[in-house]
Amino acid sequence: MQKINQKIRIKRFLKNVAHGGAMSGLLLLVMSFMSSVNAGDVEIVNVSFESRGDNWHVDVTLKHNDKGWDHYADAWRVVTEKGALLGKRTLHHPHEKEQPFTRSLRSVPVPKGVTVVFVEAHDKVHGWSKQRVRVDLRQAKGRRYEVKR
Repeated sequence: MQKINQKIRIKRFLKNVAHGGAMSGLLLLVMSFMSSVNAGDVEIVNVSFESRGDNWHVDVTLKHNDKGWDHYADAWRVVTEKGALLGKRTLHHPHEKEQPFTRSLRSVPVPKGVTVVFVEAHDKVHGWSKQRVRVDLRQAKGRRYEVKR
């Protein structure tokens, strides 16, 4: 939906430029990008997995420009490569004055043989973010993650 709105705004901008209204077209284009930047998708800053017997303790640090109760980062989850849900942490309120912030989930079961999982984040407006963190549980560190055994 957001991409469709941006395409419409870009078409209006190009039409205005063609008819000599470059300034109003430019203003419309800037406003369309400003609205998408305001809160945007949730960023997964860092992930930590710590082995606890057969389960894992997971800490996830998120960053999101929360805008009150209608638009805030409201969840993160751990899934397998095939998309099977292993654990989900629901965030029950906005964190407008606490950015970035870290929340934990204990006792996340990872089936034997599963060595790679993904952490995904969600916000109330954009849904599940396209940015997710791939965690190789065999490696001590990777891009945006660490694993402790």
